[in-house]
Amino acid sequence: MRLELKGITKRFGTLVANDAIDLVVESGQIHSLLGENGAGKSTLMNVLYGLYKADEGQILLDGKPMEFAGPGDAMAAGIGMVHQHFMLIPVFTVAENVALGHEPTKRGGVLDLDAARALVRKISDRFGFDVDPDALVEDLPVGVQQRVEIIKSLARDAKILVLDEPTAVLTPQETDELMEIMRGLAKSGTSIVFITHKLREVKAVADKITVIRQGRVVGEAKPSTETAELASMMVGRAVGLTVDKKIADPGKVVLSVTDLSVLDDRDQRAVDHVSFEVRAGEILAIAGVQGNGQTELAEAILGLRAIHSNEGDISISGSSVRGKSVRSILEKGVGYVPEDRQKNGLISEFSIAENLMLNGSFTKPYANGFGIAFATRARLADERVKEFDVRTTSALTPAGKLSGGNQQKVVLARELSREVDLLIVSQPTRGVDVGSIEFIHERLVEERNAGKAVLLISTELDEVISLADRIAVMYRGRIVGIVDNKTDRAKLGQMMAGVSA
Repeated sequence: MRLELKGITKRFGTLVANDAIDLVVESGQIHSLLGENGAGKSTLMNVLYGLYKADEGQILLDGKPMEFAGPGDAMAAGIGMVHQHFMLIPVFTVAENVALGHEPTKRGGVLDLDAARALVRKISDRFGFDVDPDALVEDLPVGVQQRVEIIKSLARDAKILVLDEPTAVLTPQETDELMEIMRGLAKSGTSIVFITHKLREVKAVADKITVIRQGRVVGEAKPSTETAELASMMVGRAVGLTVDKKIADPGKVVLSVTDLSVLDDRDQRAVDHVSFEVRAGEILAIAGVQGNGQTELAEAILGLRAIHSNEGDISISGSSVRGKSVRSILEKGVGYVPEDRQKNGLISEFSIAENLMLNGSFTKPYANGFGIAFATRARLADERVKEFDVRTTSALTPAGKLSGGNQQKVVLARELSREVDLLIVSQPTRGVDVGSIEFIHERLVEERNAGKAVLLISTELDEVISLADRIAVMYRGRIVGIVDNKTDRAKLGQMMAGVSA
């Protein structure tokens, strides 16, 4: 089925998310929508899927104008969408999830689960999905859950399949398997729209690339286009994609984690007897698919989450911090960049200047004998904004008005404004533009070169390989191995799936 979007415009108040976008996807084509987070890719596809109604423009399928009042209309027209966050019911089987909302019935209106199972097997066998229709979804690996979402769309006879950031939660091996599935679907005539910001994957699988920046199509490209050129199209300027760093010369142990166990919010063991060290002058990266205990590990080190039943210990510069308050741990020379900057790193309503002093408002230079030293705060804020290249007209701008990349720079500036020996950064470039990624990476390497111990927690394998001196891989709460940065992607991918080093 041929898809054509003509002049699609979508506004949210004064914000123009899509500005007169034209797009053509041919039958059997893998067409990548490439752009930074917030460029308008997902909004455009939500218009196609009937979740949003365009303010202007037209959708054509095989030349026929279409109007969708909701996703049901889009699905009936042959459009399927797999969202970044899956829409599955964990306690249902694969067959039950596939049947939901499109239930096959026997005489008398009784659900025909046998028919649902047969349909799952038919699609699974045709495309090599290897999915058991009777398996509970909650027991399946994330990569297989994604296949269930694809089967749901194909079961409704989707001729156009939209995949929204489909590799965000996959291991490298699962990503490779997904690409093979995409190629098989395209060969069978299914048109695929692949939404992503990952250049490596676009070049590996796309037949055609459309680049979106700030809600507009800025160009089209072929997969043979140089990576640097694609990045430049995304950002609007030349960017460096690699980080230059000298060989590490690690010093004393700054952070020591010994036999640590931590529970998650459901009182399940999220960190399971984990041990590692981070030395001055090195970057140790914790790699792994999201949800394998990385968040709970970082929170435990900061004192935000209790150690389970006194199992294990955490030492900073030789002193145990078990049971200590967050403030006392920060005062031992720890900087922390949380994975969710908007929830845990900033107060959106506060100005940049106010956010920059959040963890130091009670000490010099921000405090004096009479309270807050406002003149000093203003001066330091202007200095930090310049040093960390925060794009804003004023340090009095509310943090919530900044782009994701500039918000992250504010958090990083605050944490590095103090004397720190240990810097913990969790998902530092999530939702961050390519230009800001370049700056953040360079700054982390600068801190490492200056003798700081850096604990990097990231699900982006390219980021881990680029920055880390050593890599610890977490799987189901355990560290399956610690390797050097020369370890190849295939080996790291196996470790991310639980295979020991």
